[in-house]
Amino acid sequence: MMHDHDHDTPRLTPAQLAAALSPPPGRTGGDLVTETLYGLGATTVFGLPGQHALAVFDALRRSSLTYVGLRVENNAGFAADAYGRTTGEVAPLLLSTGPGALTSLAALQEAAAASASVLALSSQVPRAGLGGGRHGYLHELRDQQASFRDVVKSVHLVRTASQIPSAIAAAWESALTAPHGPVWVEIPADVLSAPTTLPPVTAVDATPRELSPRTELIAVAAHLLAGAARPVIVAGGGVVRADASGKLRALAEKLAAPVVTTYGGKGAFPWEHPLSLRSWIEDRHTTDFLEDADVLLVVGSGLGELSSNYHTFAPRGRVIQIEADLGKLEANHPALGIHADARAALSALLESEPLESGDRRDPTGAAGSVRTVLAAVEARIAAQHLEPERRILTAVRDALPARAASFWDMTILTYWAWAAWPGPMHSAQGAGGLGYAFPAALGAAAADPTQPVLAVSGDGGAMYSLAELATARQYGLPVTWLIVDDGGYGLLREYLTDAYGETTGTDLAGPDFVALAESFGVPAVRTTPESLREDLAKALASPGPSVVVLPARLRMFAPTHLDTVQ
Repeated sequence: MMHDHDHDTPRLTPAQLAAALSPPPGRTGGDLVTETLYGLGATTVFGLPGQHALAVFDALRRSSLTYVGLRVENNAGFAADAYGRTTGEVAPLLLSTGPGALTSLAALQEAAAASASVLALSSQVPRAGLGGGRHGYLHELRDQQASFRDVVKSVHLVRTASQIPSAIAAAWESALTAPHGPVWVEIPADVLSAPTTLPPVTAVDATPRELSPRTELIAVAAHLLAGAARPVIVAGGGVVRADASGKLRALAEKLAAPVVTTYGGKGAFPWEHPLSLRSWIEDRHTTDFLEDADVLLVVGSGLGELSSNYHTFAPRGRVIQIEADLGKLEANHPALGIHADARAALSALLESEPLESGDRRDPTGAAGSVRTVLAAVEARIAAQHLEPERRILTAVRDALPARAASFWDMTILTYWAWAAWPGPMHSAQGAGGLGYAFPAALGAAAADPTQPVLAVSGDGGAMYSLAELATARQYGLPVTWLIVDDGGYGLLREYLTDAYGETTGTDLAGPDFVALAESFGVPAVRTTPESLREDLAKALASPGPSVVVLPARLRMFAPTHLDTVQ
């Protein structure tokens, strides 16, 4: 029997009741937006103003939200992405109609690929211009939201002011429900600017749905793992996003199962742990070891191109895949597919009867196998005589404080870091676009301005983000930007040379990055491989933004997916 108290709603304070009965004057649909975001728990918003979105920006003045404005919409999207990754919260991204909205698409693709919770809120032409007609409104598109449906997780359209709180709350819930991802909210300009007599929005409930595993699947998985002779675990980004590293370690130690982390899963397992295969997933020695497992547990990874050594990985044993993104379940390999959040599924496995009651296995043999694989990987890399690249990566690692976050662009040093960086890192490897590192680092610094943040770019990728030197200076954000200047797109230069014997379009004329940074009022220094650690550490220890430029041509380690005999 249902009682009235089953549906009790929170009581308004006397001040809230008075405001509801007599709303303060001068409010618009834009105020409903900012009030809803604040009621959902938002504290910081990113974006750029535009003509159709002015009512939202006007409402920001009356709100308690902190606004961080970047100079290019795509960069604002990268900043919001990093804020979502580092805090686990939703990052609101405010955009204007047409060109402003479309300029954010590449950043939203990266957020989708990396499962970052970004709530993109865009204006739209006035309601009279909707419906596909060609009315000639400024910024008009025939169907703006259609450009985003293939990129974001969900789309939420608003046509009246009273729809604003519910639409934003639904988008918020979608962004935070596993698998996390970017969402799109679209509100016509006249709805945003029109005065409203609706009462102020108070607390809004948008609790994400739990994605729990099916009981019978956990029972089968536990039975397979308990009986495995050579279990191995692949840990992906889903483990990091679910804050499930502790659960993963407990299960690995229970099973004496070696663990390799994907590039998105870096930090999911301790680097120096005796069972850690680290992140050399683009190495045939690692691939062979994974193929030899009789039971392979894949947690929070779709085993995509990079995580499967470019699809050369062919498992011979039974695969168990735990994945929150339904579309990735068994997308590349037949498996016992468990559609679930990583933390919920790992918890269920640990509490299952076969594993909870079983003895903890002796890790001696597994740890010995791990040492053998890592020694083989080291011998292969050492034979390529890439000591300068390794010394530079070590210098960067030594200069970075232990708690400081790092953000990496698509550049040769990043490819090294994916495999050899001994801890968490953030990169654009989900979608693989250029220009991610510096604006993303700004977003992380906005989330916690008490800690220095490192951004690493090549000169080609840096050119995408130079405008944000103004943002860094304006807000005094503690981001140190390391630019490895090799006079072009170094990675593409290598790819073209390897594939075709010569290059086209990869050599670039560039600026004097030191002089350019200083023109923005940002301290900068040109360094050498020998002085890199000292110069980088000094920059990271200084308040506010800084730039360190390293002129160097780095080389990539040889791939193994082209020759499976290696």
